[in-house]
Amino acid sequence: MATLLVKNIHTLVTMDAARREIRGAAILVRDHVIEQIGTTAELPSTADEVLDLGDRHVVLPGLVNTHHHFFQTLTRVIPAAQDCDLFNWLQALYPLWSKLTPEGVQVSAQTAAAELMLSGCTTASDHLYLYPNGCKLDDEIQAIAEMGLRFHASRGSMSLGESQGGLPPDALVEKETDILKDSQRLIEQYHDNSRHAMLRMTLAPCSPFTVSQDLMRESAALARSYAGVRLHTHLAENKSDVTYSLENYGMIPGDYAESVGWLGEDVWHAHCVQLSDDSLFKFGKTGTGVAHCPCSNMRLASGIAPIRKMLDQGVPVGLGVDGSASNDGGNLLQEARMAFLLGRVRDCDASSLTARQILEVATLGGARVLGRDDIGYLAPGLSADFIAVNIDRPQFAGAHHDLVAAMIFCPVHTVDYSFINGRKVVDQGQLTPIDLPLLIERHNRIAAELVTG
Repeated sequence: MATLLVKNIHTLVTMDAARREIRGAAILVRDHVIEQIGTTAELPSTADEVLDLGDRHVVLPGLVNTHHHFFQTLTRVIPAAQDCDLFNWLQALYPLWSKLTPEGVQVSAQTAAAELMLSGCTTASDHLYLYPNGCKLDDEIQAIAEMGLRFHASRGSMSLGESQGGLPPDALVEKETDILKDSQRLIEQYHDNSRHAMLRMTLAPCSPFTVSQDLMRESAALARSYAGVRLHTHLAENKSDVTYSLENYGMIPGDYAESVGWLGEDVWHAHCVQLSDDSLFKFGKTGTGVAHCPCSNMRLASGIAPIRKMLDQGVPVGLGVDGSASNDGGNLLQEARMAFLLGRVRDCDASSLTARQILEVATLGGARVLGRDDIGYLAPGLSADFIAVNIDRPQFAGAHHDLVAAMIFCPVHTVDYSFINGRKVVDQGQLTPIDLPLLIERHNRIAAELVTG
């Protein structure tokens, strides 16, 4: 098996149980797994591949993105949706999304993955919930495999059209029998529950206003009949979301989730901006996770999720960039910084969240939300997913006394190196798996056809 040695690391942020930060550090990887961690002097001096970082980089565990809609890179900054809240934003974009093609799914997935990877993401979950014109989740899975991103693919779904009291047009919803049949096919074809798996499956009916309670219950039963298949949906994203649940189900969103069996360590919900205190307590007690998406929540004026309160209740919390049409980006480093700042604003407390706590949410927190114990920190036996950021940047001038905190306090937009499963996917700031300019050209052509065609 091939070995990789990364040495002369200025500071290695392990995020291990002791939260060690090692100066003058090194990492030895064998195949795709970390074999040793320590100082450069303690580790072997040779390997099949050696990367000498020259004491000029901070190395961290790869960041984990717990909520996204890759296809939405095709519809950023659409004029009709620029100044809308959630429901109006969706209704403005559904007609464009109805023209999505398999090629569009593939190209948008790779574009979204590129943005994530360049910003330090090594594991991502994506939620694809509409399948017009022959689109399949397989299109996205195959596209991401080419990128080398560790991937949790969510078989999303919408079954409740406008004629049945839902929000999406009838033409964009599917029959529930078809959804469940395809969900089972995808699990049996792709799901890998082994340690260090590069691909796992999630079942993800879209939201309370796009699917029936029956589909929620049946999806939960199906997922739980397979080891390691998790459940994901949107919940309590804004006040209209709460009103819809009250008017249609006679319950607030947290109680709705409980009524359909969607609490538990195998479940995580996106947003939860307007979750009640009682629901937060239940989430913490049951280990139900939350994907915090601060930029999207600001963009759609949904509010600020109570992250400090969630953490205090023991709720597993990870970061999500959300869809690239409601952010309108996919930069996970930016999302971490924004979560840090917004948490302080919400609580009017400058000590509400520390930089290291947000780094923990972005790494260990995301791993816990996705049900993984093989990523999120750096230690022997863990997956070789880590990133390196050069400290000789103008953003870090004057911050060398605490470069770990500077990763959050100072605006960092890209990483210099990224390794996923032991493979170098970002090299000196350049993405290695794909020709990025060519991808962007294809993406812009398809986006233009979608918007103007």
